[in-house]
Amino acid sequence: MKFLQTLLILLLGALVAVSCSDNASSDSDHGTLRVFLTDAPGNYEAVYVDIQAVRIHRSSDAEDGESGWIDINTEPMIVDLLQLTNGKFEILGETDLEPGRYNQLRLILGENNEVVIDGETHNLTTPSAQQSGLKLQLNADIEGGQMHTLILDFDASRSIVRAGNSGMYILKPVIRTAWLEQSGAIEGTIEPAGIEPWVYAIAGEDTLAGTRAEANGDFLMIGLLSGTYQVSIVPTNGENSMTILSNVQVSAPDTTNVGTVTLE
Repeated sequence: MKFLQTLLILLLGALVAVSCSDNASSDSDHGTLRVFLTDAPGNYEAVYVDIQAVRIHRSSDAEDGESGWIDINTEPMIVDLLQLTNGKFEILGETDLEPGRYNQLRLILGENNEVVIDGETHNLTTPSAQQSGLKLQLNADIEGGQMHTLILDFDASRSIVRAGNSGMYILKPVIRTAWLEQSGAIEGTIEPAGIEPWVYAIAGEDTLAGTRAEANGDFLMIGLLSGTYQVSIVPTNGENSMTILSNVQVSAPDTTNVGTVTLE
């Protein structure tokens, strides 16, 4: 599918760039870390997240202001998460790192976070505990001369909480991490086209990934470890029935195509 093809083209380009850098630079013993942002969508019209910086540290306990932080990106950007479904992604940045283990990634969020519901824009407040940044534990081993691609799967549906009946909304980010080189994907097509159902990849009792099918029926879920999944297809139109595909096998780094699924 076109989204996965775009992803692979970018990865191949990145690998070529690393190879060229190895031949021309004395820093060939460094590894390269690239960070992608994608989304498990929510039932909103838009979710804007203000990302001010992305940083990494070897220590899992390092606090803001301590030495040892390495900037992956310090150029602020506002991203609409709902544009990053079905394998689409935003590149948050990349940097060269000395080989070794890195345990903490920190996503620094600004104040311009918003959600659009029924045409109305609401500010998303951020808990004070996240003012120094959203901490993600990685336990990542960076190898020299290698490209490492980290996927941050920002779950919009779980990350926005309504504060009672006040009309206020709180942003409590729920983010799943996955390494692209170590993960596979599930793709397929849902008929009839145009109904745009929700699609979820479930392992045991855990929903590990989700997306919403495109208008033409195509869907793609990336960042899945090798294993057996149940794919749940949930229409929102009230006319078609939910369908469950059992025992869908994923073998990283391949993509499993479940074919065309026709909903009754």
